[in-house]
Amino acid sequence: CVDNVKDAMRAVDLGANRIEYCSKLSEEGLTPEIGDVKFLLKNIKIPLRIMIRPHSKSFKYSEQDISIMLRDISNFKKIDVDGIVIGCLKEDDEIDIKKTNLFIDKARPLKVIFHKAIDMTSDPLKSLKNLIKNSNIDGVLTSGGSKKAVDGIKVLKKMQDICPINFELIIAGKITSENINKINQKLSAKFYHGKKIVGVL
Repeated sequence: CVDNVKDAMRAVDLGANRIEYCSKLSEEGLTPEIGDVKFLLKNIKIPLRIMIRPHSKSFKYSEQDISIMLRDISNFKKIDVDGIVIGCLKEDDEIDIKKTNLFIDKARPLKVIFHKAIDMTSDPLKSLKNLIKNSNIDGVLTSGGSKKAVDGIKVLKKMQDICPINFELIIAGKITSENINKINQKLSAKFYHGKKIVGVL
């Protein structure tokens, strides 16, 4: 997970096998500049997924926000990225399935992953069940409702148990090259996500 071209290139050199690209990681990630993404697509050989998020105020979006996000999805679709990452909550901080499905429909055939915003819901496990049942989402980024993945192991194991085949449960939350093996011993997950997951960039 990176927010500039230099870090993306360095992550590839250190062995990353997929990049989630955004801008302003200090604000939990925003939609990046399309010029950066075009450059990376020409210069790296691993899949590139793009964060779609127009502001860092929250994961609640106005009609204007939604039109901006749909436009951005459309633009990134044209340049052959591997997928997008979105997070969309209602006023009560539960997942907005209707808006999520709107973004999924716009993005197809790209992969669509639900952001760690799922960890802000009252019950991330219940939210995951809701997403799986009521949307065609391809995966979810989560730390099991905790700030750090290492503290969410119990919930993450329950999440693993309910995921369909080929659903990407992407374990995230302060995972680094130093703690990934310890976390993996407990979860044996297929996907891990973090800024320092391949070392310091």
